[in-house]
Amino acid sequence: MRRCCAPHCRLGLILSVSAAITVMGWAFFRPQVRGGFFGNNNQVGGVLVDAAGLVRSSTLEERHQFLNRLRAEVAEPQGNFTESTDLRVISLKKLQQAIARELQTGESLPDEMMMLAGIQRIEYVLLYPEQNDILLAGPGESWVVRDDASVVGKSSGRPVMMLSDLIVALQGVEGSRHGGISVSIEPTAEGRQRLLKMLGRVQMQPGQNPQNLEPMMREAFGPQLVKFTNVPLQSHYARVLLAADYQMKRISMALDPSPVDGLPSYLELARNDNHTGNENPRWWMACNYDALSHDQERLAWRLSGQGVKTLTEQDVSDKSGQVQATGRKSKSAEKWAELMTTRFDDLAVANPIFGELRNVMDLTVVATLILHEGLDQRARCDLSLLLGQGVQVPMDTYEAPKSIAPHCSFIRGKAGWIVTASGGVEITPFDVVENQVLQPSLVETRQRAAAEGADSWWWNG
Repeated sequence: MRRCCAPHCRLGLILSVSAAITVMGWAFFRPQVRGGFFGNNNQVGGVLVDAAGLVRSSTLEERHQFLNRLRAEVAEPQGNFTESTDLRVISLKKLQQAIARELQTGESLPDEMMMLAGIQRIEYVLLYPEQNDILLAGPGESWVVRDDASVVGKSSGRPVMMLSDLIVALQGVEGSRHGGISVSIEPTAEGRQRLLKMLGRVQMQPGQNPQNLEPMMREAFGPQLVKFTNVPLQSHYARVLLAADYQMKRISMALDPSPVDGLPSYLELARNDNHTGNENPRWWMACNYDALSHDQERLAWRLSGQGVKTLTEQDVSDKSGQVQATGRKSKSAEKWAELMTTRFDDLAVANPIFGELRNVMDLTVVATLILHEGLDQRARCDLSLLLGQGVQVPMDTYEAPKSIAPHCSFIRGKAGWIVTASGGVEITPFDVVENQVLQPSLVETRQRAAAEGADSWWWNG
């Protein structure tokens, strides 16, 4: 995956210009069978995209309006939804049947269906061939709308999973087989050339603050391109990848304060480093799971591990602005990646966009497991509606993000001024699914989760 990186200028400036968007934690949408869509269908996680595909952060007033609409629309959970459990169970067979019934009424899908009954991680995939069913199970609880417009578990603060992301994950398995799923930000060749020329004309005076160069740098570098791989550009899933990537950049660049203790910005860690003129670090978030475990009969599967980790590598740029990965790591960049990985669970609560990223990774790995291993065929479980075969489940669509303006952050190091941040998100579900181990005790979880004769598409195990 190519990363965004900017060239080095002869005056000792180490420059890597990154897009920076203020993002909030969660985005809710309500698919409609008839009529329009819920609220402003261009706002996801505090990010707005105009008709031309240019990304910008929402204003404070826009966020307040969105929050008010969200609280008016999301009903307070009732009944068994109010209970917290370590094993909330979803029947894919009965979920699909329930969706089909709702589509026949012409009404919007209910909150509990859109939010997958408040489940927050998928830990188990359980087959019941005698019932032609596949169950998904993991922790779940009641949900609340926080002041940051995120819908999270009432006790845990972790974001709930979404039906739309499950559908995108299931329908995207084959596309992700080669190359995985990714988002990245790429500067244009023209922008790199303009920036090189501009910096070549600059003569820094002693004591001059390079912040004064920012307007010229932004104008020269121009918008950067948003690049997605193997994901629908107008989906909520894609917006989650984008928002999580940007929030990582803002924390690393000290454009936003870290929301958790123990995770300073990279610029703080690199303050006293010796920097080479043509190298800059990049970071990206990737899957972080243990080996996928299964019982002897391969009817019970368990997905475990933190889910997300941050990786780093040094990029080198030549005089023309072309960027190549070196395979090397700087100590400060590696330290920052390790800290973000270590603090990820707390980040996922403090800023739920990171929890949403883990949710889509969980769902993507589970969807890949089901289809790659043929679990639906083994269980003779019809998933045609969820797979988009025939009738389509209506979902909100969003303007496809295409470009974003750069933003700069400066700090003084031993070898000059540093402006740095680049990265992305990369999901490689087949790598996770192909790493398997035997765990005979999973048969007990399969027995616990079973609920013969249940009318609902979900229950507590």
